[in-house]
Amino acid sequence: MTEAGDSGGPGGEPLTLGTAGHIDHGKTALIRALTGVDTDRLPEEHARGISIELGYAPLVLPSGRRLSVVDVPGHERFVRTMVAGATGIDLFLMVVAADDGVMPQTREHAAVLRGLGVGRGVLAVNKADLASPAPAQAELARLLPEAEAVAVSARTGAGIDDLRRALDRMAADTPSRAGSPGPTRLHVDRSFSVRGAGTVVTGTLWAGRLRRGDRVVVLPDGRRSRIRGLQVHDQAVEEAAAGQRVAVNLAGVERSAVQRGDVVVAEGAGVEPSWRLDAALEFDPGADRPEHGARVQVHHGTREAPARLADLGGRFWQVRLERPLLPVDGDRLVIRQIAPPDTLGGGVVLDGHPGRHGAGREVTARLTRRLRGEAEPDAEPAPATPAEPDRAKPITNDRAPLSPLSDEARALEARLRGAWFEPPIESELTEGEVAVLAELRRAGRAVRVSRTLHYHPEALAEVQRRVASAIEASGSITLATLRDELGTSRKFAQALLEHLDSERVTRRLAGDERVLRKGAR
Repeated sequence: MTEAGDSGGPGGEPLTLGTAGHIDHGKTALIRALTGVDTDRLPEEHARGISIELGYAPLVLPSGRRLSVVDVPGHERFVRTMVAGATGIDLFLMVVAADDGVMPQTREHAAVLRGLGVGRGVLAVNKADLASPAPAQAELARLLPEAEAVAVSARTGAGIDDLRRALDRMAADTPSRAGSPGPTRLHVDRSFSVRGAGTVVTGTLWAGRLRRGDRVVVLPDGRRSRIRGLQVHDQAVEEAAAGQRVAVNLAGVERSAVQRGDVVVAEGAGVEPSWRLDAALEFDPGADRPEHGARVQVHHGTREAPARLADLGGRFWQVRLERPLLPVDGDRLVIRQIAPPDTLGGGVVLDGHPGRHGAGREVTARLTRRLRGEAEPDAEPAPATPAEPDRAKPITNDRAPLSPLSDEARALEARLRGAWFEPPIESELTEGEVAVLAELRRAGRAVRVSRTLHYHPEALAEVQRRVASAIEASGSITLATLRDELGTSRKFAQALLEHLDSERVTRRLAGDERVLRKGAR
């Protein structure tokens, strides 16, 4: 096992420092001057003279406090890697070369930091031996006005001690994640095999604690494992706390089964894949506000997914994902434009598992309360009603599971539930997913609606409820009415109405008009 977090040392709780800045401005050289560690470990990085992957090192400050350092690449082609490294940091070290000044990736990395809500850090004006640092310091003061700037030279060592002291001051005023609430989870940024030990994953522990011997789950696939060993910067430990970079030796998990973007959580943590998020987003001053329905790339932890943005008004958006993320309310997101790639902004997850919905006063009020951290109002209890045996049951497959679901079946069930009224057609599924549809049907966790469409039974029950309510209010329902009610396309609305007809819930009249059959609701 190699590389991981830090205990924080005698000076305070664990913190992770992340570098930022344009390519060739000297981030890696500066970290080497501060720590004695060359974070470029790949032969290709040494051959090309640039950072390609994330690098790691421990940094001891004058107070004795130790920080974990994540050194990120500065090339525009590797911004996605930079975001993956930056999502777990507590404070930043922005590096700008005195002879170049603020450059495009300086600005984009600053936008990433703002999107992640990382507002504390130090500005290092490097190569001060080659040019006056004053112009670059003036530019940085406009870009990141609250950060302290220090002129340094990684080549000569000038200003390095001043930089250590500035980082020490900033760390003293930066809260650690060590006591933060939330389920124990580690976002994996690297996985590899060690002879005699097996699979090792590394990442920043976002919340909670990990202990040797703990039972854990690797998401989103749901693979169960046990922690065989833990390391903090090559030192074996019995326990690791939030805010540390940790190397975790997982028992019984193949190297190919875990990768960057996965999340290691404690058993019973309650973290689940999600295909939708309600979020409060802020876009960079230089970026246009996206249109409703805009397709973007969403970064969360070390994972990313394309998504559509549904405008809910003001700062509020529903993010409809094409690949599941693993959010917890309060987590931060970065939103990037897909083509041409650029960082648009970021924000905070207000509801990690919402139903599909549009804008409205109730939605705005609910999300405003969540943004403010206010408690939800107590719901009015529903009046008791007698059983109505003559009414049709919601459409589900009532067979009990024959055996526990496979990992792939559970993942597909989560995808169907997350897609809600717009599940993927079979041609959009992998061969493995198509193969486990029968398993989900037998377990009552998927219902075939048409030749190519399966719905989660909870979504289908909600469709039936809305159809019944609409017919009771208006006397009938049409395809266009259901389409608008569900906020979906004609393709899905038609398949659903035809399925309700076949299940004898609705009866078709002239055209595409439907009414309820007797006894159905």
